[in-house]
Amino acid sequence: MQAPATGWKFAPLRRPFAPNPRTRKLEGIVFDVDGTLCEPQTYMFSEMRSALGISKSQDILEHVYSLPTPERQHQAMETIRDIERRAMAQQVAQPGLAQLMAYLDERGVRKGICTRNFDTPVHNLLGKFLEGSVFAPIVTREFRPPKPDPAGILHIARSWGLLRVSTGETGVPAEAEEEGVPRLPEEGQKWAEGLMQTETGEEVADASGLIMVGDSIDDMTAGRRAGARTVLLVNDVNRHLVDHDHTDLVISRLDELIDALENGLL
Repeated sequence: MQAPATGWKFAPLRRPFAPNPRTRKLEGIVFDVDGTLCEPQTYMFSEMRSALGISKSQDILEHVYSLPTPERQHQAMETIRDIERRAMAQQVAQPGLAQLMAYLDERGVRKGICTRNFDTPVHNLLGKFLEGSVFAPIVTREFRPPKPDPAGILHIARSWGLLRVSTGETGVPAEAEEEGVPRLPEEGQKWAEGLMQTETGEEVADASGLIMVGDSIDDMTAGRRAGARTVLLVNDVNRHLVDHDHTDLVISRLDELIDALENGLL
C-alpha cells in the first residue's frame, strides 16, 4: 500500500473524531464499479468499439452522445447495454470486497457509487455480492456528464448535505436539480461541462471530505477535480497510474483500505 504525502489526513476511524488542524473527518466513500467492486471486464470495451465501429482511441460514451439523432443514440446505447447484460453473468467480486463493506457498515461510513455503467449491472452486482449493504446515491451513466467530469461525485456530496461557500469558481450549487446539473455554456471547458459558474458566497457541493475509490484515470481525475481524495485499486493494466498526480493512495486489494482508514493514513 502506497500512502500519500499530504498536509492533512482523515482522522483515524479507530477512535472518536476530535477536531484537529492536521486531520479531517471522513464524510463518505464513493466507489466505481467495474474493476473496483468487481474484477475488471475490460473485454467489454473492445466488443463495444467493434459493435459501434469506432477505434480504440475514441471514448465510447462520447461517441454515442455525438450521434446526430436521438434514435441513433438510443440504438447505440442499447448495443453497448446488451454487451453489459451478457457480461453480468461473469461478474466476480474483488478480493476483500465483503470485508471492506462490513467494516464501513460497522463504522457507519456512507457509501455511494459513481460509474459509467448503466444501472442493471450495478444492481446485479450489489444483489449478488452485497445484499443488505446500502449505497446511496448511485450515479450511473444516465447522469451526465460522466467521469472524468467531477459533477457526479459533487452530486453525491450535495445529496449528503456536504456544502461550502463558493468563492466564485465552478461547482454544483446547493439547489441544483436532483436528476443532474446544468452544463456550462462556455466552450473549451470539457472537464467542467457538468458544473455551473457560481456566485461568491453561494453554497456549493463540497467533496473534500470524501474518498473516490476506482481503477481508472477517469476515476482518479474525477475525484481530484471534485476535491476528494483518491484511491487507486491497482492491477496489471493500470499500474502506470500509481505515480499519477491524481492518485493519492494505492492499494492492491479492497480490504487494504481498512488499515488506512482505521489508522488515518489517507
